[in-house]
This record gives sequence, structure tokens and C-alpha cells, in this order.
Amino acid sequence: MTHSFEKDYWERHWEQAHDPESEVSNVSDPNPHLEREIIGLRPGTALDAGCGTGADAIWLADRGWRVTAADISGTALEAAAERAAEASVAARVTWLEADLTTWLPTSRFDLVATSYAHPAMPQLAFYERIADWVAPGGTLLIVGHLHEPTSAGPAVGQEHGQEHGHAHGHGHAAGAGQQPPVEATVTLADITGRLDPAIWRIESAEERARTVTGPEGRPLAMHDAIVRATRHA
Repeated sequence: MTHSFEKDYWERHWEQAHDPESEVSNVSDPNPHLEREIIGLRPGTALDAGCGTGADAIWLADRGWRVTAADISGTALEAAAERAAEASVAARVTWLEADLTTWLPTSRFDLVATSYAHPAMPQLAFYERIADWVAPGGTLLIVGHLHEPTSAGPAVGQEHGQEHGHAHGHGHAAGAGQQPPVEATVTLADITGRLDPAIWRIESAEERARTVTGPEGRPLAMHDAIVRATRHA
């Protein structure tokens, strides 16, 4: 299974997510890794890179961050804006329809976070690109699908395409029972190897497995790679 991850692909995905008969979930919970890794930081400016329907952005805004939430899908952003209004945080979030493979910010951020975002460019090159947007002293948080080299691809049972639990807010891709495509998976060594120690201090780098509830109440195994780093130059 291969994916282009172009704009049309994501628009189709989020249109499917709004279909009541679809197995692509649209849950509003933030990524639990974001909650654990960011809770101790002093709020400032944040970029949610590949925000999907906005669960992470809303969580950050509710805790005092001023958030730019960017996604290539206008359909996802419409749903995200509605959620932000319902959560009374709309004033602290700027929703930005943008292709992050070409878009450039006008200033750097105290936090750049991305959870399962898959652009139309190599995954690790995307992480390098958004890392450049972190201000000195700021934080980079990457949550990605963990690649398991012992199998032909990610573990069977990983659901690719629901919000933050597969259930994930950047709900990236297919229907029930499908796996994250190989081109959307990474390892810890992949990520940390791209962070120059002259520029970055790695605060945490973990592989985590968890079980979440998927469509129709089915348990799904999640295998994630999580890296948090502080920019010191």
C-alpha cells in the first residue's frame, strides 16, 4: 500500500471521516503523549503541524498557548474551528490551511508539535523542516508511527486513520484494519539522528505501545515513537 499524501488525498480522508457510516473515527481527544510531554512547559507560541480536526491545538489553547494550527485540508480545519468554538478557545487558535512542505512561518515558535502528520515529502525531511521553526530555547515534539523492522510493515492491528488513538487528530488515512503505510513510519534512531547535538538537547526519546479503542469498540495496538527536544542554538 502506497500513499501520495497530497491535498486531494487528505480532503477525501476527512470527507470520509464526516460520513456517519464511515469507520474512520473523528474522536476529539488529544494525543496522550502531548499531554505527558508538554504539561510542564510554560505556555507561549505553538505550531501544531498537521493539526487535523484540532484535538491537540484545542488542548494547548485551553492551557494558555497561542496556537497556529496548520493543515493541508480545509475540510479538517472547518471541523477543528467548530470544536474550538465549542471549547471556548477560538480566540487563542489561528487555523491555517497550508501545505507544510512549501509554507514558511514569519517567526519561530516556542513549541512545534506534530502527531502522526504525513506530508507529501519524505517523513524525516518533514521533521527536519519543521524543526527549523523552533525558537532558541523552544521545544520540538514529534510523535510518529513506530516502524517495526521485524515485520513486513507496522504491526497488524495498527489502525491508520482515526483520531488520536487511531483515534488521532491528524487522522491519517485508511479505513478499519489497515496499517500505517511504511513510508509514514519511523524509528527513534531515524528521528534523533536528524537532530544535530550542536543545536538540540534531546529530553526524551521513547518507544511506547498502548491499546486503544477503535471503531465498533475493537481494541487496536498502537506503537509510537516519541521524541522531545530543546533547541539551544
